[in-house]
Amino acid sequence: MASHRKSRTPGARVAGIRTPALATAALTSVALLSQTADAAPGDDRPSLEEVEKKVGDLYRQAESATEKYNAAKEKTTKQRKQVDTLLDDVAQRTQKLNEARAELGSYAAAQYRTGAGMPDTATFLLAQTPQDVFDQRQVLDRMTGRQKAAVDDYVIQQTETMKKRQEATESLRTLTETQGDLKTAKATVQKKLADARDLLSELTAEEKARLAAIEKRKQQEAARKAAELARQQAAQEQAEQQEREEAAQQGGGSSEGSGSGSTGSADTPPADSSYAAKAEKALAFARAQIGKPYVWGATGPGSYDCSGLTQAAWKAAGVSLPRTTYDQVDAGTTVPVSQAQPGDLVFFYDDVTHVGLYIGNGMMIHAPKPGAYVREESVYYDGESAIHSIVRPA
Repeated sequence: MASHRKSRTPGARVAGIRTPALATAALTSVALLSQTADAAPGDDRPSLEEVEKKVGDLYRQAESATEKYNAAKEKTTKQRKQVDTLLDDVAQRTQKLNEARAELGSYAAAQYRTGAGMPDTATFLLAQTPQDVFDQRQVLDRMTGRQKAAVDDYVIQQTETMKKRQEATESLRTLTETQGDLKTAKATVQKKLADARDLLSELTAEEKARLAAIEKRKQQEAARKAAELARQQAAQEQAEQQEREEAAQQGGGSSEGSGSGSTGSADTPPADSSYAAKAEKALAFARAQIGKPYVWGATGPGSYDCSGLTQAAWKAAGVSLPRTTYDQVDAGTTVPVSQAQPGDLVFFYDDVTHVGLYIGNGMMIHAPKPGAYVREESVYYDGESAIHSIVRPA
């Protein structure tokens, strides 16, 4: 599908998204007071908030590296197929080259047997009858024409074979470089995840409990924001429905296009019935994956990473999405958060390294991070400012 998204500068946000500064400041103040009260003077250990932020950053960095790994893996697969095709082609052309070489050899042998390289006088003297001389001339004339064609064929096959060999060599070099990128991305993911595990392992049981409490407060705030978005969307839908009914009454029920039954604005295409039907299939698939583990680089069926889940869900609806978040964000039309419809893709962070599937009422299904499982969660799970954009893929 062609993209209708407008270009935006790095760090751009969908209109209407604001940082919930007061809520965030309040939660942080409570947590900091709790941490400060328990911290011993001169303690150099990081606070729980610092640990939480560091772990969150490491997980996001790991997810960014995962998307680079996914891109390198997809590229490697395509290049491997290309290399295999080229090598098969080279093998076939080499066989034809050998056949052309053998044909030239047979002509050379025939010339030797018929004395084609002998002077005309010697050929005449050694012939038993004049008819023999005539017959030899006829054979050599026909042989010369076929020989020229054989030589031309040999030259063509040799040139094409060399060209394909050069292409295969270059493709193998590119493949080796991509495999290097793949290895680097994999090592980066593993390092970030190991660092996050190390940080968490150093926490005491009490600190882990307090960290869980901080996370619970974040979830409660995210749920509140989701409910607020759901109320806004319901009010908007009701207002639009009322407008359609009033337009229908004023037009005597004969006005075409006023009762489309879909939402949208002049800048945002409506989510029509065709989209809704496809979205329903995508969501049904996604719901069936709830409880399966997040595994970086996974595309199912037993586990998924974030973009692997959204790709598989829309594939179940007959829509092909690219593999990575970087490409999926361009695979449709950007819409405001207030006009998000079930099935839309919700992207996060300035570097577009996470994605979920919107299900309505401010909620989504996503594969969150290593150690977690596919689940339903508020689109504000990491704060309102984390939302990058909403994209309608079909």
